[in-house]
Amino acid sequence: MKHLTSLLDLSPEDLFAILDQAAELKTLFKRGERPQLFPGRVLVQLFEKPSLRTRNSFEAAMIHLGGSGIFLTTAEAGLNGRESLADIAKVVSSFSDLITMRTFSQKLIEDVAKYSSCPVINGLSDERHPCQALTDLMTIRESLGELRGKHIVFVGDGNNVSMSLAIATAMTGMKMTLAAPQGFEFTQEFTTLLTDRYPDHQVTVCTEPFEAVRNADVVYTDVWASMGQEDDAERRKAAFSGFQVNAKLMATAPDTALFMHDLPAKRGLEVTDDVMDGPQSLVFPQAENRMHLAKGLFVWLLNQAAVRA
Repeated sequence: MKHLTSLLDLSPEDLFAILDQAAELKTLFKRGERPQLFPGRVLVQLFEKPSLRTRNSFEAAMIHLGGSGIFLTTAEAGLNGRESLADIAKVVSSFSDLITMRTFSQKLIEDVAKYSSCPVINGLSDERHPCQALTDLMTIRESLGELRGKHIVFVGDGNNVSMSLAIATAMTGMKMTLAAPQGFEFTQEFTTLLTDRYPDHQVTVCTEPFEAVRNADVVYTDVWASMGQEDDAERRKAAFSGFQVNAKLMATAPDTALFMHDLPAKRGLEVTDDVMDGPQSLVFPQAENRMHLAKGLFVWLLNQAAVRA
């Protein structure tokens, strides 16, 4: 059974197949066509964390394909320890065609996938955000064409978003620079994992955002404190004070550089309004693409499952 718990579950060929499928379905959508490829199919979403884009984009994607969605919170799904995880996975997957999860623990998603009889998708964990990275690649490819050789500069934390982007760039021959304060870089464990899988990757780390963006095709940022890090927000705010994406930083980048943010944004902290709403921003097309990417991913996973049935 094929799952997407991390981009490391995919080959580069798989990744491009998903992007191509998503682009094709988006083209049809823009023409007013929503092919009902999977009538009667059921998407179940198990969420520990609240969400605007993830929940709505996934559910809309399944409805567009002719299916429907069921949403369960931690308590409703029993993820709070009410019953064993193996039992939950076996039961929920027995009446589902796809399961998406948004959790704190990466291991929780991997454990559900281990016992599930249908594909499991990581909608976000503290360690990985594969659907966001796929969406980002889709958005960049729409705007810049060929991915290979393009340079993403992530200004911010070595978090789940930037780690997934690092994997995505390694898979596609892109360059990536993480510009982060000292102490907020990628972990050594992650760097070793990435290098073991993709020894020729072009992912680098620095502590100078203005230097990092000089040759950027894309400048990307994220919140300085993610969900679950609220108690550390003030320390992070102080550490990242020189890493705001503002007009001065964007002026250091090439005029053609684009701006991206996975949202939600803390306007006035990691990014200023003039950048978020400016002509270089892809933020809202990027957000819309969450739905189109989800459709492509669902089609790819369900077709993979059908082949193996």
